[in-house]
Order: sequence, then C-alpha cells, then structure tokens
Amino acid sequence: MPQEYEEFIRKIKMLTGIDLSLYKEGQMKRRLTSLYEKRGYHSFREYYKDIQTNANVLNEFLDRMTINVSEFYRNAKRWEVLEKKILPSLLEGQKRLKIWSAACSTGEEPYTIAMILSNLVPLSQIEILATDLDENVLARAKLGVYPDRSLNEVPADIKKQFFIKEEDFYRVDDEIKRRVTFKKHNLLADRFDQEFDLVVCRNVLIYFTEDAKSLLYDKFSASLKSGGVFFVGSTEQIFNPGKYEFETMDTFFYKKGSVKVDC
Repeated sequence: MPQEYEEFIRKIKMLTGIDLSLYKEGQMKRRLTSLYEKRGYHSFREYYKDIQTNANVLNEFLDRMTINVSEFYRNAKRWEVLEKKILPSLLEGQKRLKIWSAACSTGEEPYTIAMILSNLVPLSQIEILATDLDENVLARAKLGVYPDRSLNEVPADIKKQFFIKEEDFYRVDDEIKRRVTFKKHNLLADRFDQEFDLVVCRNVLIYFTEDAKSLLYDKFSASLKSGGVFFVGSTEQIFNPGKYEFETMDTFFYKKGSVKVDC
C-alpha cells in the first residue's frame, strides 16, 4: 500500500500539478481511501485509472483536495461597484490596466475580474497577475474547474458566456483563463511589483496581526500608481486610510493619493 500511494501521488502531480505530499500523509490517505471506497473502488491504482479517464471523477477528487472557501462574484454588490464606477474611472485615458489579484486562492477572484473587465474592453487587452503562497491552490486555479456552489452569485449571462458545464462541475472558458497569469508569492516576505492600476486583496488580511496588516497596507500602497485603487474584503475596512496615502473612493475601495496623512 505505501508504494501504491506514492505512485498515486506522483501520477496526480503529473496530471494536475497538485502535490499531495505537501499534506499530512495519514490524514490525506484516510480522506482519499474513504472517498474511493465510497465510490466503489478497491485501490489507489483502480481509482487513478478512472481519475485519468473520467472528468467527473477527476473534478470530484480536486474538489475534495482543496478546501474551497471562495466564490465567483463573492459579495456581488461590490463587484457591481467595480464594474460601474471603479474600472471606468481607471480606464479614462488608457486602454490597458495593470491588475493584481493578491492571495487569489483557487482563482475565482481573478477570473471574476477578467469577466467583468471584458464588458468594458476587448479580452485581448486584459492581463491579470494572480498570486498565492499555496502551490496546490494555484495548480487548482490554473485548471479552472469549479463545483456548482462556487457559481452561486454569477449572473446567468456570464455563466452562459464564460463557463462550460461538465456534469456536476463548470470549467472556465479558455479565453478567460488566458487572461490570468498565476504565480507563487508570499505577501510578507516577497517584494511587490509596482505601478498597478488595481490591486485586489479580499478576505485575507483579517488573518494577519495589526502590525502585519499595517506593513501590508504600506506595501500595497507603494505597489499602486498614483490614482490606483485598492479593493479589500467586506470585513477589512481601513479606518485610517490617510496613513497609507489612501482616500476612500467607495465602501471597501481606496484610491491612492499623493499625500500621506499622519494618523
């Protein structure tokens, strides 16, 4: 069994990019054994054979391997503000925007940005950098396959235009996938690129200490060009935006000014 499981891990990494060896072996093996026995398989070898040939078996496996806490169009009203107010403002006088989706998890956020922006500019003009610390969620994001529950807030026309239904799952259209570049990045340790028009970092900063948050606000501010916008999550309002050269543009949207206010 140990050798068979190691072979399964190796083949899964080659097929999907997901490295199961990064998870605790005992816990992962129990979870997988329970999953394949429930589906009527008797070994990892037998299970992998169907993962390789049956898209629904593969997608169910992926769904169990990565804990999916994100959704497309999460907090839909904020995305409406992005489309109707923020992006048109940023596009004044320029055709291309430099956009970063930080701590992007399994990819729902950057793909949502690409879909929304496609209503305003041609797809060929859209380039989005999406980063996360976890290599396995990045591998999952690149595959672009999601369970139905991840699409709860997706407008019907967008679902029809940019998703392909595959049994119990939905695949993001290749044209949208090509608009997003995924990279590994540590927010606290790695340098930030500069001159972004829009930085989106939502529902992540709540997990950091106040000191770490302050450091990250400074780093995000420095990564934006003057007039650029920082979009945060619904529990992450910045109460002293002037300290980081920000001014409130709308709820959870902060525009970078040119003057830092001591607070």
